[in-house]
This record gives sequence, structure tokens and C-alpha cells, in this order.
Amino acid sequence: MKITLIALSHKLEPWASQGAAQFIKRLPPDWKLDIKELKPEDRASGKPTPVLLASEAGRIRAAIPKGAQLVGLDERGTSLTSHQLASTLGKWHDLGMHLCLLIGSADGLDPTLKQECQALWKLSDLTLPHALARVLATEALYRAWSILAGHPYHRD
Repeated sequence: MKITLIALSHKLEPWASQGAAQFIKRLPPDWKLDIKELKPEDRASGKPTPVLLASEAGRIRAAIPKGAQLVGLDERGTSLTSHQLASTLGKWHDLGMHLCLLIGSADGLDPTLKQECQALWKLSDLTLPHALARVLATEALYRAWSILAGHPYHRD
């Protein structure tokens, strides 16, 4: 299964890049995870938030791989347990799906882009900075794989 994580964020602190890289490195070759970083719109430009989000959505759409299953990471999305995530990803893996996770800017994802997503997932009830959301998302993907593989990383 190919996985693409598209994230709108400013340059990450080294700890976040290293943390995400550690979980990506642990995934097996048939769970290929790539991160595409996009620069968010300048919030100091004076443009209204809907205009900024629409502009970001255009750039996100241009970066989405053809045929990918879109999942937006959103505070109003569905909460999944690690086992539920593993089950969903296992099915998509078996179908050879290409998963594309979207992490929006400080104002989230454009509403029209959210409507194009096949699912919206919530990482936490807490508000997370982008750097932590990226590490958490990559860890969740690794944990899901470990559950499916019977790897001892996950313990019930």
C-alpha cells in the first residue's frame, strides 16, 4: 500500500522530522509512506480565511496522487482505536489502495476539500501543533501495521 501524507506547515523542528522519520523507517516496503510538505498561505496577508483555505486546497489537490483514497485529518473527524485503524488500513492494503492523508494549515482544511475526502479522522480530542500531528499520524500508521503483522510493538 502506498501512503502519501500531505501537510501544510512551516519548517518542522528537528525533533518532529526525526520522530516521523523513525516511524516511516520502521514500516515494511509494502507500506511505502511519503510526505509532501506544502507551505501554508501567509496569514498576515490580510486575506479572509476562506480565500486562504481555497488557495491551499488548490495546491493540495495538485499534490494528491491520482486515484488516492483521501482522508482528511480534522478535529471534527471520526475517532478510531488503533485496532479500528488497523482493520481499515488492512482492507485498503489488501485492495492495493493508495492512501492520502491530508493535514491542513492552522485553519484546517477547506470545506470543499473535506467534502472530497472519503473519510475524516480525528487524531485526538486535544488541539495539536502540526509537528506533533505529523509524528502522531506516522506512529498511528506504524502501530496499525504492527497490529496487522502481529508485531509485539502494540500491546493490549
